[in-house]
Amino acid sequence: MANSKKKSFIITLIFIVVIILVVILLQVFRNDESYAEKYEGYDLTSSIEGLGRENTYTNYLDHLGLVPSPDVEIEVDLFGYSDGKEVEVIDNYEGEGQVLVSKDDGYVEWNINVAKEGLYNIYIEYFPEESRGIDIERCIYINGEMPFLGADTIALSRVWTDKSAVKQDNRGNDIRPSQIEEPRWESAYFKDYMGYFTEPYQFYFKQGTNTLKLESVNEPLVIRKLVIKNADETLSYDEFKKTINIETYKNTDQNFVNVIQGEESLFRSSPSLYASFDRASSNTEPYSSAKIRLNMTGGYQWRVPGQWIEWEIEVPEDGLYNISIKGRQNYNRGFVSNRSLTIDGKTPFKEVSIIPFHYSNTWELKTLSADNGEPYQFPLTKGKHTIRLEVTLGDLGNILNTLEESVFRLNEMYRKILILTGTTPDKYRDYRVDKVYPEVIEAMDLESKILYKLVDDLAGYSGQRGSQIATAQTLAAQLERFVNRPDKIPKSLENFKLNISALGTSILTMSEAPLDVDSIVVSAVDAKLPEVKETFFTKVAHEFRSFAASFFEDYNSIGNVYAKEDAVTVWMLSGRDQSTILKTMIDDTFTPNTGISINVRLISPEVLLPAVVAGTGPDIALTVGQGEPVNFAIRGAVEDLSKFQDFSDVTQEYYEQSLVPYQFNGGTYALPETQYFNVLFYRKDILDELGLDVPDTWDDLIKILPTIQKNNMNVGIPSTERKINNIASPDLSNFFAQLYQRGGSLYNSDGSRAVIDTDLGVEAFESYTKFFTHYKVPTVYDFVNRFRTGEMPLGLADYNTFNTLSVFAPEIRGLWSFAVLPGTKEEDGTVNRSVNFWGNCSMMLSNAKNKENAWEFLKWWASSDTQVRFGRELESVMGASARYATANKVAFDQLAWSRSNSETLKEQWEWVVGTPEVPGGYYTHRHIINAVRKVINKNEDARETLLDYARTINDELEKKRLEFGLEDE
Repeated sequence: MANSKKKSFIITLIFIVVIILVVILLQVFRNDESYAEKYEGYDLTSSIEGLGRENTYTNYLDHLGLVPSPDVEIEVDLFGYSDGKEVEVIDNYEGEGQVLVSKDDGYVEWNINVAKEGLYNIYIEYFPEESRGIDIERCIYINGEMPFLGADTIALSRVWTDKSAVKQDNRGNDIRPSQIEEPRWESAYFKDYMGYFTEPYQFYFKQGTNTLKLESVNEPLVIRKLVIKNADETLSYDEFKKTINIETYKNTDQNFVNVIQGEESLFRSSPSLYASFDRASSNTEPYSSAKIRLNMTGGYQWRVPGQWIEWEIEVPEDGLYNISIKGRQNYNRGFVSNRSLTIDGKTPFKEVSIIPFHYSNTWELKTLSADNGEPYQFPLTKGKHTIRLEVTLGDLGNILNTLEESVFRLNEMYRKILILTGTTPDKYRDYRVDKVYPEVIEAMDLESKILYKLVDDLAGYSGQRGSQIATAQTLAAQLERFVNRPDKIPKSLENFKLNISALGTSILTMSEAPLDVDSIVVSAVDAKLPEVKETFFTKVAHEFRSFAASFFEDYNSIGNVYAKEDAVTVWMLSGRDQSTILKTMIDDTFTPNTGISINVRLISPEVLLPAVVAGTGPDIALTVGQGEPVNFAIRGAVEDLSKFQDFSDVTQEYYEQSLVPYQFNGGTYALPETQYFNVLFYRKDILDELGLDVPDTWDDLIKILPTIQKNNMNVGIPSTERKINNIASPDLSNFFAQLYQRGGSLYNSDGSRAVIDTDLGVEAFESYTKFFTHYKVPTVYDFVNRFRTGEMPLGLADYNTFNTLSVFAPEIRGLWSFAVLPGTKEEDGTVNRSVNFWGNCSMMLSNAKNKENAWEFLKWWASSDTQVRFGRELESVMGASARYATANKVAFDQLAWSRSNSETLKEQWEWVVGTPEVPGGYYTHRHIINAVRKVINKNEDARETLLDYARTINDELEKKRLEFGLEDE
């Protein structure tokens, strides 16, 4: 029996080993597989009429053909501009003589005489004046036209640095310094802000007189010099070596090694490129397994093309030096993070314009070297120099640019088929797609070949076929099947759409190039470099120390921790990044200025109520849900803030309506932090294609709905069936908009009764439900993806969706925007655009030990200065998709919104209406949702349904008021 078991075990083991070997061999075979036979011999640059966009930079250069790039410099006479708006000439600016200042709401235009027609770069020297902290952006017009897509977003970076030296809290953890602007004169060529084209843009200027216009998009711009010329060609390393006078650069100290810690960078292009900490490795310097040590820089934040970090180095003598970078790219498996190197503002030679860092889980010391392994020798004079590393996509940029155009064309194909089949095609019907849209089948055939070529290009670039490449491969195969079997297209349409969205997401992932930098080493040519590899024993020791530290370190408390009886305890119910930023601000600003100690703890939201009931709650709770303050207030658990004498001074920076959800029985029980509301997002390209205008009123929207729906597209109206991450999250925002725009309200004056059963309430309810019952707009949809594909060219959504689309849908940049909400026309002809809002707040618990100190903290937290700094630092840490939706109207003006978007948001903000919270209010929302579902799903009469539920709601409100001893008016 024992031998039989042993034999079975050996057979099973051999079987498993064989399977593993087969999988490995298949993987190797798949990685080596080429699709060249599918696209070789075909013209992949051809286009199908009616599909694709003509105004790309690639097409711009192709249409110009063999136009020369003259070796000519034309310096623009800055002060002799021919036209301008919001332009100022300043003498002796920053000690630099005359400069031209273009404000953030205007333009400046020059007449330029060009002796030789051709393609030219544009070079600028500028000073990034302190403003709202976002990149300076300009749109370029040459001879009255924007030459290509991309010329509408010329971005010029700012310069940031640490506000102070690194400090430590009273537990021995490093405190990250705040980031501040350090304006200085910068120079740049106008280039692609997406980073797909690594060389500066080339603009065509005809012979003779041309006009050049810079139109403001974001932020003021101070110009010292503007030159039309072609950038000097960078030499190869071999050519560069020939220019070095060896006799001048002779090292006497052959053992010289200078290690510059990554976290000691001096300047950076973004406030998000601050020093960070790493406790995952034993050989990160300086090391700690338990404490926070700012011991590296870069990280995931340093991933966007064009971002740069700058260090200062010093060498003791003129000589030839090697440069090594201790880096780690453990973010994108199968891909490369590239950096370009400049020394004292110049790229020494071509080879260091693309420095690849391949995937690795460990730190690696990369000495900049040629392909044959010979380290590059950099001639440096005695003294200080600057080294800058900038994110670049390198050869990947051209591939991603082609992929992005492919996604755009695929979405156009999808929309064309959508017009014929609708979103849910009849599986028994032959739509004859190849007969109705022969150009789409032709385009699919071409696109399949383009994608196969891109799959090979990506595999050749990265060395393997990763998950991102698989998406393109899947789409290429799917398109190939569609060409061979057009009858299969309708059945696979939904899957086709999902594959397109997945490819768009893959482009975003592949365009990111994060990198950690622990140190930069400058060394003499023959010097021995420091060892960076971890040994088995150092790894084991590190893991043991980390495990032991977990028993003693309090990771929930942030920053300085004080004795409970001496400090105000603040709980933050959000994320660690937010808590860390807040505590840093407290320790460097609030506590030094007031002498009030604050303990900050990061707590999960569901912990707050049990802790308050148990008497172990905080003095102040931040980022509390909108419905909580009144729930706590009716139980006597929170403080009425309106009793403080200077309450009205604090609330002057907020809209009056923003306080409504936190008011009850004459008291105000919280201060607003964030405020979200809906705006109308629209696809400019699709509305133009359909000949439609952005609707101003609901009647306008209803009038254009047939045209949109005739093309099997639709409009996004928030519904009770909304889901977020597959979790039900009903949205009544448009019902409230309909109610408030008619002058209605949810409750009577004392909140004792819901008044949705009035004529105004019924009318609003009927108008809202008609969108789903009569006009058949969808109740369940993924707005971001449908908007991205064009399936939903109009939609109401929270204005922070702007940040999501900006980051995650680069292929439609410039093709969409947002406007104020459609409104209801009043008798006097004006349009009422009232809309409800939601958000978070801050409240003081009634058992706070020192209410005056707690109030001082709340005042500081709610002030515009604090909100601006918190919002900027949050965005710098988490990126533009986490832009802070402050409720402080003064602070909002200083956050990173463009001028045009800011104006739209402020216009809509004026119409925001607060929805009161009342005892039993949960019943109101629950039963309005039930009423909507009954009307939509069971086709019940809207009026009678609402009236029935209104009675149920009011019965519950009455019970709750009796329970809490509240008397009706």
